[in-house]
Formats: sequence, structure tokens, C-alpha cells
Amino acid sequence: MQIEAIHATPGYSGFFFDDQRAIKRGAEQDGFTYEGEPVTDGFDEIRQAGETLIVDLELADGTVVRGDCAAVQYSGAGGRDPLFQAAEYEPVVEGPVAEALVGRDATAFLDNAEALEEMRVEGDRLHTAIRYGVSQALLAAAADARNTTRTDVMADALGTDPATEPVPVFGQSGDDRYTNTEKMFVKGVPVLPHALINSVEKIGENGETLLEYVEWLVERSRELGPEGYEPRFHIDVYGMIGEIFGAPYDRDEVVDYFAALEAAAAPYPIQIEGPMDVGDRADQIDAMVELREGLADAGVGVDIVADEWCNTFEDVQAFVDAGAADLVQVKTPDLGGIHRSGQAVRYCEGTDTRAYLGGTCNETETSARACAHVALATDAAQVLAKPGMGFDEGYMIVENEMRRTIARRAREQQPTDTDEITADD
Repeated sequence: MQIEAIHATPGYSGFFFDDQRAIKRGAEQDGFTYEGEPVTDGFDEIRQAGETLIVDLELADGTVVRGDCAAVQYSGAGGRDPLFQAAEYEPVVEGPVAEALVGRDATAFLDNAEALEEMRVEGDRLHTAIRYGVSQALLAAAADARNTTRTDVMADALGTDPATEPVPVFGQSGDDRYTNTEKMFVKGVPVLPHALINSVEKIGENGETLLEYVEWLVERSRELGPEGYEPRFHIDVYGMIGEIFGAPYDRDEVVDYFAALEAAAAPYPIQIEGPMDVGDRADQIDAMVELREGLADAGVGVDIVADEWCNTFEDVQAFVDAGAADLVQVKTPDLGGIHRSGQAVRYCEGTDTRAYLGGTCNETETSARACAHVALATDAAQVLAKPGMGFDEGYMIVENEMRRTIARRAREQQPTDTDEITADD
């Protein structure tokens, strides 16, 4: 089955683009938006509408499958590709990308995805968002042409045995960290709540506000969670622990604070994402290693999650090789082709680092469903509920896609009457 045509249509993503540098420099919120001037190239406002480029890939039999180009909320920050503006890249997808892929065998997913990954236009690699979205369409095309699931196509490409149960979903509360978290408790979400702790106000000048919030998590989870519920708390602090305590990160004051977080979360496990942001990859790895070793020496059981400066496949390798984190977030739009996210998850196998298949609230339902198949194919430690910041919609999309796929695979693997007759003969 050949690829017949590729079309691109600008659209909206599930959240917004935010100028992280401007926010960290103290831009004040004005309702849902921010006051002040942006400082990151490409931004017209500090917060502006998220965009996607919808990719329709047509097969020779007339079937049309889809992928969505998407970029993270904090585009252009932390070493990432610049702000993704869909209209600018529409002619790239319908021009050079289409020319390179039309006529290729749709069943050859990995070959097609690698060809896309290596493409150059006027000497430059394709924006990560383009590689991400077009590769989703290539994955869907291969599954359709082979009459199988995207999980099976991805597993074949990566040489894995897919999960037989849904991967634990990580719920994201956004700033509504109480109401949305209560929703998660009622639904028994296994990993939660993210909490968006991105300012000193939210963590407290000495970290006391976050400690109080963790205590609330334990109390409310027991009141609202289903019988036997044992959540794992995962909180993203956007470098704020580093802001309030500073280096070195293995000193008693810092380690004692993590010990207090562990005690507040007990009896449930807790993991802290992005404890500090020191400005570049090498220094970030050194700081994370310093903190992790300090916690280990003190017997503090808080897991550390790599986020800032861990964007590309090569970044994931560097953090894993250094032992800089208990988990690395594989930020799917930042890795480019969706198979690269699967390869990044696999790179964690046999190491002390677990893989969190993440991404961004600023994706779409199409990219979120595609990532659910990567999570199943690789049996990742956890997968992000996305897109959006309302929680319920993203959780429904990712959880239901995994459940539906597992049910389909189970049906297809059941022996038929003909198989049983043949076996008896």
C-alpha cells in the first residue's frame, strides 16, 4: 500500500504557548494572560494561543489517516526548537515533506519515520513539531495498511513486547491544584497531581506551602479515593527548590527538606520533577547527581525526575548515563519523530532510571492517542494525561485509547474455531 498524498491544515492545540523566560523574570498574571513584553524569539505575547498543523495522509485505497504537529507549552526555552507557527510550516509539509514520502510503502513505518527524521530543507532539519506530527500519520498509515494496531507497529519497530495492562496515567492539575486533584482521587488516577508549582508563592519562601499541600494530598486521597487506592505523588516544581535553597544540593538543609516531603507524603511514594534549573545541560546533570547522591546517603526515598534540559534523545541518554534521575521525562514533541520517544523509553531499560512518557498540555487528542500506543509498546513507567489543563478530557483520551487497544489485541490473539480444529488435527 503506497502513500498517495499528504495535506496540512493549520489548527489549534489543547492549550497555549507561554514565554517561560518572561514568566520566570516576574511577568504578572492579568486574569488568564500575562502583563508585559515577551522576551523569547517568536512570541508576540507572553501567553498566546497554541497551534497545531493537522496532517492528513492519504493511502492508495483512499483511506485517510492523521497526525498532529505540536510543540510544548514552553517552546523556545531550555534548548528547545523555536516557537511553532503552523501557517509558516504548512508549505514545508505539503512541499518537501510530501515530495519525499509520497510513493513510499506505507507499511514500512520505521524506514519512513527515519527518512523523515533525517530530512533537510535548505540545510536545516525539520522542526521537531513537524517530525512529531508527520510520524504520527506514518504510524497510523502503517497500522491501517497492515490491519493491526499502532501499538503492534511500534512494538515491531522497537523490538518490544507490548504491555497487557494500561500504563499508569499521570494526571495534570494545572493551577487548579485542589479541585482537579480531587477529581483525580475520585477516579483513582495512579500518578498525580503535577500541581504546577512554578513560583515562590506556590512553594513558600521556605518550602512550607508545598509541604502543606502534600499533607492535604494524603488526607484527601483517603477521603475520596476508591478502596485500596495507593497513589504515587508527582509534583513539578519548575526549579523552585533550587530558587529558595540554592546550591550545593547535597547539604543538610536541602536534604532535610526532601526528607520532610517524604514524611508529608507517607505512606505514599513521592517524586519531584525539575528540583532546580541551573541553565544548561551539563550543569543541570551535575546538580541532579549531587542532589540524588545526597538523598541516597541520607536514606531519603524521594525520587527525582529530569525535565529541564532533558529534551532530545541525546539529552535523555546523557541524563540516564550520568545516573542523574530516578525518572526521565521523555517530552514527546521535543524528540521529533514519535519512534524516537519509543527509543528513548527503551534506552532506560536495564538502568536505574525509569521512563516517564510525557509531553505537554499543548498537544491534541490525535497526538495523545498516538503516544498511548508508544506507552503500551514500550511498557513505560507512566504516561501523561493530555492535552489540556482540565484533566478529565486528557485522562479519558489516553486511558480509553490504551484500554481499547488492549481489548482489541486480546480479541485478535484469541484462537479461532479454525485454529482449534487445525491444532486438533
